[in-house]
Amino acid sequence: MSPLRSFIESNRITEVECLVPDMSGIARGKIVPAEKLLRILRDRGLRLPEAVFVQTVTGGYPGDEDVTNPENSDIYMIPDETTIRPVPWYTEPTGQVISDCVYVDGRPVDISARWLLRRVLDLYDQRGWRPVVAPELEFYLVQINKDSDYPLEPPVGRSGRTESGRQAYGIDAVNEFDPIFEDIYDYCETQTIDIDTLSHEAGAGQIEINFNHGSALELADQAFLFKRTARETAIRHQVYATFMAKPMEGEPGSAMHIHQSVVDRETGRNLFANTDGTDSKLFLSHIAGLQKFLPAAMPLLAPNVNSYRRLVTGSDAPINVHWGRDNRTTGFRVPVSPPEDRRVENRVAGADANPYLAIAASLACGYLGMINALEPTDPVKGSAYRLAHSLPRHLADALNKFNACRPFKETFGERFIDAVTYVKQAEYDAYQRVISSWERENLVLNV
Repeated sequence: MSPLRSFIESNRITEVECLVPDMSGIARGKIVPAEKLLRILRDRGLRLPEAVFVQTVTGGYPGDEDVTNPENSDIYMIPDETTIRPVPWYTEPTGQVISDCVYVDGRPVDISARWLLRRVLDLYDQRGWRPVVAPELEFYLVQINKDSDYPLEPPVGRSGRTESGRQAYGIDAVNEFDPIFEDIYDYCETQTIDIDTLSHEAGAGQIEINFNHGSALELADQAFLFKRTARETAIRHQVYATFMAKPMEGEPGSAMHIHQSVVDRETGRNLFANTDGTDSKLFLSHIAGLQKFLPAAMPLLAPNVNSYRRLVTGSDAPINVHWGRDNRTTGFRVPVSPPEDRRVENRVAGADANPYLAIAASLACGYLGMINALEPTDPVKGSAYRLAHSLPRHLADALNKFNACRPFKETFGERFIDAVTYVKQAEYDAYQRVISSWERENLVLNV
């Protein structure tokens, strides 16, 4: 019996949500009665239009350019049966499964986010390497906001007050919202989302969740599901959970720090450390690859116009690609660790990034450094904020660098590069048509 059928029958599942992460990491797909799903899968699978992968965050589609087939014909959702889980917040027994997508001839849909991560992991596998990752996701709890012109505010806790100051690592500050976090932990346990520690970050109402280290694809799946779980849990407690990179003026931005290492596929030995505990050449080349290629990968790590508001001096986020040992001002931090845990923490990615694309991009940059035996700069001592800003400052600049990077066209495929460009350019153009409250406030009567 297949795992999917076994899960449905043993849990008396009535409906199944078949999920596909789109370019922005939004869950698309179909909800199907469980028995009907099993019948459909015996044939070919559920159908979707290919254009779902070039849908913008606003729900629109790029105008003149189209990287999908001219007919916008169907693709087929193939559930990854290892990802079947219950949806714990429904009263009726409901399942959810993450799906891969293929064309009618069985080829993978090469503009799919989950496929891109698989493609990068295949490159590692061909070398006998296996990446190990652990994301750290930051997010804010905010009051329900029905007017998008009105600034977000911290929520009211059980004390009846909102946070008025910074409460980094504050235990009592976390306990203000203990019912929300209890539900999040319960929901994650039900879904086998392997979260570790929870802590209050520097922002008012800002929380960080750490995931345990593991397989890159499994952790991307878990981060994708966790964002949905946090938002659903929060709204059931009459607040929002937002993963915007910079949701509130004057508060720190939210990141998705990605801890990454590479082990030998056969032995499991960490290839980032020599037998004497020193840094290996592969480790240093991995860092060098991040330094050289990550600025060109920014549309996958900082995918929205809001993302670049976080990457400024004094915002608890990096502004360049320097690295350092246990130095949180750099783009790439090497935590103090024994040889078996040697890793680098990519601190550039925002919480708003699609976890599949952010992890794929980060691993691809390190991979390119390893296979080309690149050498990193010397590690930074002291604050990296005193050094030049070398990351793109806005989405348009990032897209130019992304398109000009020839190694990415080989690593990701030109069609995927085109898809990202068309989607993100359409979003940027939509943003450019909006007049902000700052412009009305400062320019109407002064210029």
